[in-house]
Amino acid sequence: MVTEAWISAPVAADELDSVAAWPTEDGHVWLIATAKSSHRLAVYDADDGRRLRTFGEKGQAPGQFNRPNGIAVFGDLLFVAERDNHRVQVLQLPDFTPLAVLGEQELKVPYGLWLEEVAPGELDLFVTDSFMADFRTGQLPPMAELNERVKVFRVSRDAQGAVHARLRNSFGATNAEGALRMVESIAGDPTHNRLLIADEDRRVGSTLRDYSLSGEYRHFSLPRFDADAEGVALWACSAQDGYWIAVDQLTPTLFRVFDRASLAPRGIFRGEQVANTDGETLYAAATARFPNGALFVLHNDQSLAAFDLRDVASALKLGNDCVP
Repeated sequence: MVTEAWISAPVAADELDSVAAWPTEDGHVWLIATAKSSHRLAVYDADDGRRLRTFGEKGQAPGQFNRPNGIAVFGDLLFVAERDNHRVQVLQLPDFTPLAVLGEQELKVPYGLWLEEVAPGELDLFVTDSFMADFRTGQLPPMAELNERVKVFRVSRDAQGAVHARLRNSFGATNAEGALRMVESIAGDPTHNRLLIADEDRRVGSTLRDYSLSGEYRHFSLPRFDADAEGVALWACSAQDGYWIAVDQLTPTLFRVFDRASLAPRGIFRGEQVANTDGETLYAAATARFPNGALFVLHNDQSLAAFDLRDVASALKLGNDCVP
């Protein structure tokens, strides 16, 4: 067990889902969480969990949201997936200035986001797209259509600050072994040419599937989770080494830890209170409260919680490769 460093005050109306961390110019760190039911973003102080502000409301205009879900940050650019607006919005921090909307023609039911810098000023944005034949009955699309489960957009910013995006490719296995049936979270590791993509379909066993950055299934999935495989975060300790931390959405939540390179299991931990976790983000840089970084997670749709990475390393006896 790892005791939470803090748990934020609950806001039941929000239905929080995913979270990203952003270092501010004045030395603080913001946690920006998507709130599905209140159709807005909620901002917290990473050191103590205080809610600082909210942004947005329900709608289709720039700066408005409809079921915001996945969230990702690069520099001062904030990317937010909106399930029911079928798009990804790009906003500029710290003022949440709307800059662009992408994917309106290509995305059906976008959920998870992950960003990779491919060149100076250019990003690849990976978006999971969990469209179904029938949501009410859980009927999947035909297997042949699952080759569009992940869509990749090339994103650039010109000298005037305008954001441009184009669909670069789509991918997903169309065989029983590697198919992405019900997708949400996604995260990558360019060093090991790896994407871990959550498949939440318990009918075949919820797990994380191992794909290459170019979209090939690598014929490996993690052992079945007990509940839904939700958030996944990379804890990079060096250029090559580190750990993956994956959410198993139970009550209490189990956090499954795997070796970064081999994906061998390295342990499981849980908090004293944290339950029913969706998204998570790992911030490995020092903050005033967390000199070796922290894991920030969702708690029961209503709160955020923090785990000091020193406590995680100690509980799992991970040695001093990540925490000196």
